[in-house]
Amino acid sequence: MRENKWFIGSLTGFFVTLLCCATPLLVISLGLLGLGAWVGYLDYVLIPLLIVFLILVFVSNKKRKNTSPNKDCCS
Repeated sequence: MRENKWFIGSLTGFFVTLLCCATPLLVISLGLLGLGAWVGYLDYVLIPLLIVFLILVFVSNKKRKNTSPNKDCCS
């Protein structure tokens, strides 16, 4: 059950990071908050986060598949 939480969490993080990278949503939000000076540094943070979440998706998916109950042993 814990593997499913990791998978769902990493997938959600990946899509939120992708949404902030691919759309100007984060840029507009930072501009409205008066933090527009940080926009130049977003690529240094968001692209590594995108890669980390993508790696977490693959690792947690692999663990989730490996720990699924074997249906042949208890038939």
